[in-house]
Amino acid sequence: MLINIGRLLILCVWAFLLSNLFQPFPKPLNIFTHVALLLTVVMHGLQLMLLKVVVIQKTGSIPLSRWQQVRIFIFGVLELLVWQKNHLRGQSKQP
Repeated sequence: MLINIGRLLILCVWAFLLSNLFQPFPKPLNIFTHVALLLTVVMHGLQLMLLKVVVIQKTGSIPLSRWQQVRIFIFGVLELLVWQKNHLRGQSKQP
């Protein structure tokens, strides 16, 4: 339940940051949103890259599908928590 509320809030933040590209805000807010969008893209991209390199390639687990990669890029840490919960549950079922 809380994860879904967090996802909704993150979608609102993405919408706010991307709306500046189509309808620019006044000058000081315009610069802030450009920087915030750049940092968000970089940080979510690094999260996805680190997950793919460290966890998946080192442990040899099942690779992520494109849809999972997109969700991790958009939602960041929240989607990583969901992935970790599902991944650990799947490992506990294996002998």
